[in-house]
Amino acid sequence: MKQSSGIAKNSLMLMAMNIAKMLFPLLTLPYLTRVLSTDCYGSVVYVKSVTTYLQLLVDFGFVLSATKSIVQAREDRARQERIMGDVLLARLWLAGAALVLLVILTAALPILRERPLLSLLSFFPVFLTLFLFDFLFRGLEKMEAIALRFVVMRGVATALTFVLIHSDRDVLLIPLLDTLGTLIAALMVLPQLRRLGLHVRLSHDRRAAWSMLKDSAVYFASNVASTSFSALNTLLLGIILTTQEVAYWGVCIQAVAAVQALYTPITDSLYPVMVREHRFSRIVKAVRLFLPLVLAGCAAAYFLADFGIVLMGGQAYAPAARIFRYLIPVLFFSFFALLFGWPTLGAIDCNAETSRSTVYALSFQVLGLLALLWTGCYSLVAVALLRSATEVVLCGIRMLYIRKNIHAFADRGGSAE
Repeated sequence: MKQSSGIAKNSLMLMAMNIAKMLFPLLTLPYLTRVLSTDCYGSVVYVKSVTTYLQLLVDFGFVLSATKSIVQAREDRARQERIMGDVLLARLWLAGAALVLLVILTAALPILRERPLLSLLSFFPVFLTLFLFDFLFRGLEKMEAIALRFVVMRGVATALTFVLIHSDRDVLLIPLLDTLGTLIAALMVLPQLRRLGLHVRLSHDRRAAWSMLKDSAVYFASNVASTSFSALNTLLLGIILTTQEVAYWGVCIQAVAAVQALYTPITDSLYPVMVREHRFSRIVKAVRLFLPLVLAGCAAAYFLADFGIVLMGGQAYAPAARIFRYLIPVLFFSFFALLFGWPTLGAIDCNAETSRSTVYALSFQVLGLLALLWTGCYSLVAVALLRSATEVVLCGIRMLYIRKNIHAFADRGGSAE
């Protein structure tokens, strides 16, 4: 009962964090799409898709690998402090590489080249995430610490968006406000660490940071592949289609991401528990509990698409509702793809299988994109259909891997209690 209570509490805390991360931007979306031109908003969407990849490079899967290490070192405070220091050092190396990559991309990609300062300023909040130590609080199952600072962070940035951004001329304030919010979140970490009695310490052997990078590489590959399902599409759209179409796609993806933000607290809360228990019955319970809710949500998304998209983006974005409807299968299958991924396969050390499933699904999408380009059928509708098909493939592959490794669970895949 205590374990179930802990999962419920952590799920609620992570739900609050994800609401802060996704709904606050969703609140500013209708405002930004009205005060910015579609071309300017399309540029903002494109820059954010690039910084998504940079954030993944800087994170490098530590939110999973280092979380697991913290769980395993739960009774060893000195080891936890060394993990914090080694991860910070490794991420500093990665941040340097990410900055170099951003400079190269800004020179190479037309949309970034048109707004170089917007691109470079967008790197600041990415860099500041080094000091949030989310993996530590996840591993200690203190999700309220993460949730509190993200609510404050997004609340400040959201409020100032309405006050300070009024036209295309103010577009550079968008990354600056993100930087301010992330800086506040980073400063809030200091008293949280003091209360835990933890300090950042490096291992005596600097090769420990390199070892953590190698251990986290499999998680990084999976996360890059998973994020590429949407971010890669945005990057290609900006090269092949117009910034207006990028803006349409951005509104649709923002709506999809807002729904998916409701999924991740559940899977993130289950992950450390599954690492300890390896009980498949918990996954069965989650499926039984959330399947009706996911189905109802998908039905509501279909019938309310026109109203929702116009509410989010304004009348100028009404054509995007048709695109959004083709993405509704993503809403359904992504919940189960997330659930069957790290909380299920990753918890029983099937890290390679989890990553391979994502890479295989991404390969399916890349081949599909190449086929669309080769046949001249590349369009927003075609990309949306392909994105939905990719999520079905990902979910199916992970189900096959679970069936193959069902013996690795402590309850042998037994039914829920």
